[in-house]
Amino acid sequence: MNKKILSYQDELKQELDSILTYWINRTIDNTNGGFVGRIDENEDIDHNSSKGLVLNSRLLWTFSAAYNQTKNEIYLHLAYRAYSFITIHFKDVEFGGVYWTVDADGKPLDKRKQIYGLAFCQYGLTEFYKATKNDKAKEFAIDLFNIIEKYSFDNINLGYFEAFTQDWKEIDDLRLSKKDDNEKKTMNTHLHVIESYANLYKIWPNPKVKIQIQNLLKVFHNYIINLETNHLNLFFDENWTIKSDLVSYGHDIEAAWLLLEAAEVISDHRWIEIFKQISINITEAALTGLDKNGGLWYEYLPAKDLLVTEKHWWPQAEAMVGLFNAYQITHNNKYLTLSLQTWSFVKKHIKDNKFGEWIWGVEADNSPMKNQDKVGFWKCPYHNSRACIEIVNRIEKL
Repeated sequence: MNKKILSYQDELKQELDSILTYWINRTIDNTNGGFVGRIDENEDIDHNSSKGLVLNSRLLWTFSAAYNQTKNEIYLHLAYRAYSFITIHFKDVEFGGVYWTVDADGKPLDKRKQIYGLAFCQYGLTEFYKATKNDKAKEFAIDLFNIIEKYSFDNINLGYFEAFTQDWKEIDDLRLSKKDDNEKKTMNTHLHVIESYANLYKIWPNPKVKIQIQNLLKVFHNYIINLETNHLNLFFDENWTIKSDLVSYGHDIEAAWLLLEAAEVISDHRWIEIFKQISINITEAALTGLDKNGGLWYEYLPAKDLLVTEKHWWPQAEAMVGLFNAYQITHNNKYLTLSLQTWSFVKKHIKDNKFGEWIWGVEADNSPMKNQDKVGFWKCPYHNSRACIEIVNRIEKL
């Protein structure tokens, strides 16, 4: 095998350990349980910060997946810690589902039901079940599937509505974050629902799950992927009317491999062949956001011809995987070279060699972005740890 590929594999095995060592040493909350909610760019821990469902669910997935990969008992211990905190503090035993945020002590703070959050919680639970065979975790994951289908699935137009009140009523503000458009359906939520459902199907191959994965593949093919530009449309109304022309290069390249993986998990050969080609098409579209000096730009607004000249940590991780995926499909060394170059960019500019983990991102001149958390609601070890795990496993299969 190519020496560069073997070196890539060895480096990413080490990087997984390096990333998680930071989380083990810096983020365990010995006062209130679970993990701290925020560490700022100066490595100062905010012990009073709220704790988000996304961060904690991703920690559950990450430590479970890392244990499944390495059999390191420390990772399993931390996976149990994340699972315990979620089941005790985030689970809504009255109305079902999980809260969006809790305070530093673990008391419910924002009780809204964000489908994106439920999907990530389910994703973590399914990976935890793989590690532990904990039947309660599996039951919790199945329960979340049934709840999402009951309240969020659009039986008329397909797809899933974004958010609800605690008791599953309509809510005015549907957004994941302040930067998002307030629309009833988004690419981002659908991408992570299909990701989660694919992992659920691995542990619970129920025909209902397979049908909904097929429906989601149809939704991506018919509505979310712009088959002319091969970028993803991001925001929609309930009838799939496109409400934004924003391009997210990181989500493009992430979808390029996740959608094909979902088709492969359910062994749907028709969709596999369709998404093999779509995967390459999306990858090529995402490459328009690859800077000639290395790294993937963040976003592009066509209407204003405005490129957001920031390089966040997570699109780099997804580019590493997406480009390697394209190499596997085509055997074209161009994609392997670009995956390796992206990793080189990460090592040079994104990896924090002083404190550990990866920083939030860099500006156009490669200087670190200011006022961005090292750990926070959105800043977690999911994208970069998953990139390490994915590529190590993919190299094993070459």
